[in-house]
Amino acid sequence: MIRLPMEAAPPFADRDDERPSRAALIVRALAHRNYRLFFAGQIVSLVGTFLTQVATVWLVYYLTGSPLLLGVAGFAGQIPMFLLAPFAGVWVDRWNRQRLLVVTQTLAMLQSFALAALAMRADPHHPQVVVGGIIGLAVVQGLINAFDLPARQAFLVELVERRDDLANAIALNSTMVHGARLVGPAIAGFVIHALGESARSAGWCFFIDGVTYIAVIAALLRIRVAPRPPRTDGRSVLHELAEGLRYIFGSAPIRAMLLLMAIISLTGMPAFSVLMPVFAQHFGGKTHSAQTLGLLMGASGLGALFGAIYLASRRSVVGLGRVIAAASFLFGAALIAFSFARSFWLAVAIVPVGGLGMIICFASANTLLQTLTDDHMRGRVMSFFTMAFVGMTPWGNLLAGWASSKLGPDALGASRTLMIAGAIVLIASVSFALKLPALRKIVRPLFVKRGIIPVELAEGLQTAADVVGGPEA
Repeated sequence: MIRLPMEAAPPFADRDDERPSRAALIVRALAHRNYRLFFAGQIVSLVGTFLTQVATVWLVYYLTGSPLLLGVAGFAGQIPMFLLAPFAGVWVDRWNRQRLLVVTQTLAMLQSFALAALAMRADPHHPQVVVGGIIGLAVVQGLINAFDLPARQAFLVELVERRDDLANAIALNSTMVHGARLVGPAIAGFVIHALGESARSAGWCFFIDGVTYIAVIAALLRIRVAPRPPRTDGRSVLHELAEGLRYIFGSAPIRAMLLLMAIISLTGMPAFSVLMPVFAQHFGGKTHSAQTLGLLMGASGLGALFGAIYLASRRSVVGLGRVIAAASFLFGAALIAFSFARSFWLAVAIVPVGGLGMIICFASANTLLQTLTDDHMRGRVMSFFTMAFVGMTPWGNLLAGWASSKLGPDALGASRTLMIAGAIVLIASVSFALKLPALRKIVRPLFVKRGIIPVELAEGLQTAADVVGGPEA
């Protein structure tokens, strides 16, 4: 029986390999000791991270009732990544990534404990002090994340010895994130409701988050990776930043994926996340808003978890271009459907679809970017991915909060904002899908060069495309 190689087609191909034993492929990256340590530490810490995310947006809306301030708080936490991520990527390519992550995770732990102290000592008669403190500490966390996120993405490559397992490691990473995203919000909703809906109960969520960082710091200290050769070329940060920009704009596939991620992060993600407390209060009332918010965000995490498991079970990067287009279209459609939901249970049924589309889109793009990027450019490219994925979100948070306050009161304005965001995401996904034939032509030679597909197969695919679709297919 003759078998084709596992990577028998380029990542933007139209067909996928549907061999049996897909479930056995899901955890293959865990065979690497360093990755196991990283995975175990991160999954504990990320549960705490989502505790803080939910507690923060709930507390801001509980104290102020303002969608606009929800947007401001989200903006404050993410604008540092937009401003610093490109420069951070240069330093990530220069520095020891493992040591950098130990520093950033330690600082993030201290930031969570500071949030806990602020919330637990809050004066209920002066909520503006608490909200101001939350916004200030959100800026601090944003500064930390500007270095942490690109370092974490680039460090992942050093944790798996076999390059064939990289795509699975990235997908498992997404599974871990969204498994935590499923558990964390539910715990946050339970803790806040059980301790009495107040700033102090949110403070306990922040405290638990701070404790969970111990796991990831301990795991990072136990990881053993080969030292990277020191950089001795003496070039300036601006020179290397310009070099990274030329590299990105010179690659049509990388450029197209980053543009799509930026559009979704500017429109779809903020409307789907920062406005969720508005829908939670609409469906659950003020007395049950924390529980309702936890269920809605947990449902989104459930869909994202299934999406990440699907990606982890894939044998290779085959067909991921098509997957990105389909997943982004699904996400846009889910946003529009959610905007029409008038009952809580219908909303809970739609939210997982949105979460699934969102994670498949972003994780697939992450995988392709890691696969297509040269090693010496990885930190810079992943910093621009961070800028597109996370750095555009603060502007979207402000835009979503402002639009919601202008388009109608409470849930009505939020629903209209969601509808507009969904339409923009649909247009962007169709535009990306129309570019796929041209992108395949560019990607095939790159994967031949890296030995992922044989020359004969690439030439055969190109000839078939030209015959069926003409020279521009």
